[in-house]
Amino acid sequence: MAEVKPSLIYAVVLLSSAVFAFVEDLDDTFKDSRMDDVWLVDFYAPWCGYCKKLEPVWHEVGAELRSSGSPVRVGKMDATAYSGVASEFGVRGYPTIKLLKGELSYNYKGPRTKDDIIEFANRVAGPAVRPLPSKQMFEHVMGRHDVLFVYIGGDSPLKEKYVEVASELIVHTYFFSASEDVLPKAVTLNELPAVVVFKDGTHFLYDEYQDGSLSSWVNKERFLGYLQIDGFTLYELGETGKLVAMAVVDEKNPTEESIRLKTLIQRVATEYRDHFNRDFQFGHMDGNDYINGLIMSEVAVPSIIVLNTSSEQYFLPGEPVETMDQLLHFINSVLDGTAQAQGGDGFFQRVKRVAYDAKSTVMSVFRSSPLLGCFLFGLPLGVISLMCYGICTAESDEGAEDLELLKREGLMDEDEEDEGQRQARELELSGDQEKEVDQEEKSSVDKKVD
Repeated sequence: MAEVKPSLIYAVVLLSSAVFAFVEDLDDTFKDSRMDDVWLVDFYAPWCGYCKKLEPVWHEVGAELRSSGSPVRVGKMDATAYSGVASEFGVRGYPTIKLLKGELSYNYKGPRTKDDIIEFANRVAGPAVRPLPSKQMFEHVMGRHDVLFVYIGGDSPLKEKYVEVASELIVHTYFFSASEDVLPKAVTLNELPAVVVFKDGTHFLYDEYQDGSLSSWVNKERFLGYLQIDGFTLYELGETGKLVAMAVVDEKNPTEESIRLKTLIQRVATEYRDHFNRDFQFGHMDGNDYINGLIMSEVAVPSIIVLNTSSEQYFLPGEPVETMDQLLHFINSVLDGTAQAQGGDGFFQRVKRVAYDAKSTVMSVFRSSPLLGCFLFGLPLGVISLMCYGICTAESDEGAEDLELLKREGLMDEDEEDEGQRQARELELSGDQEKEVDQEEKSSVDKKVD
C-alpha cells in the first residue's frame, strides 16, 4: 500500500493540472492576440468571494468546452493586476464574464452555473442567424427551444434589420432563418418576408406598424407568456420595459389559495394576451424573500403584486383577489394609472434604501457569524465610545482645573493679606518690646542714681 499512495497522488496531481490547463491565465498581451479566436473570459479579483465561488465552475466550463470540440477558448484575468486591460473591456465589477468575438464583446448576466454559461458560450460563438434547411431540422429545433425567432423569406431590408438585431440580442436567445416550405402546415403567412416567434404552443407575427421597432419587439417577445420568475429573470425583464404581474407563492408548501392565484395569472396571460402582452409580463415567484428586499417591505404569501422595475414602484390590490374580474380590474387600474403606486426612486426612497441595505448587511453578518459581527461593529462602537468619553472627561477636567486655578488665585490673595497683617503685628510687637527695654534701662539708671 505504501507504494500505491505516491502513484495515486501523482495521478491526482496530473488530473488536476490537466483540468486547470483548460483555463488559460491571461495578461496584458491578451488584447493584442485575442482577435484570432473566440474567447470566454472571467475578469476576477483575488479578494472577491463571488469570484472564488465561481472558480471551480469556471474550470468545469473550460474542460467541457475543450472536450466537446468547441472553438471557444476559456481564460481568466486578474482585473486588479491588469486594470488597464480590464477597463478597456468595460469591466466595472467582479466577476465579469465576457465572450469576445472579433471586435464584438458580449456580457453574460445569467446564472453562474456550468450549463448556463456553456449554453451562452455556444450560442454567442456561433453565427447570429442559423439556417433551418428542412422540416426535420425545424422540428428538432422547436423541440429544444421554448422561444424561437425565425425569419422567413429572401433578401430584403427586413432581413438586414433582422441580422442586425440578432447580432445585438444573441446574448438572450437564438435566431433562425427558413423558407416557407419548412414551416408546419398550421402556419400561414399572408405576405413575405416575415419574422415569426414560436412560443406558448402557437406563433405570433411581427407587425412593424403595431409593434414598433424590431429590436423592441424581439426584446419583449423573448420570454414565455407565463414563467417562473427569480432574481436573474426579474433583472432581465427590467430590460423589456414591461410591468411584471406575478403571484408570490410558497411552492414547497402549496395551498389552495396559492394554486388559485397562479391559475388566475396564467389565465390572464393566455386568454388576454392581445390586451396586456405589450405592457405586462406574467408569472409567479417562489417565496417572498427577494421581493421583500426589493420593495423594502413585507409581502404576504400567497399574494399578487405588480412591479415596475424601471421606476422601482409596485402595486398591491386594494382588496383580496377572488375572481378573474377582480384581477382584471386590478391590472387595468395599474395600466390606466388609477391604482395607488408605492415605492419609487425618489430622494426619501433612496435614503430608505441606504438604511435598509445597511440594516440587512448588519443582520446578515450577525446571523452568519455572531462573533465576527461583534468584532466588526462592536469594536468601532467601543472606540467611538471611548473617544466620546475622553472628550467629555477632558472638558470636565479642564473646568475643574479652571475652578481650582481660580480658587488658588483667591487663596493667594488671602495669604498675601494675612502675611501683611502678620508683619504689621510683628512690627507692633517689636516696638512694644523696645519700649519695655527702654523702660527697663531707665529704671536701672534711676536705681544707680539713687
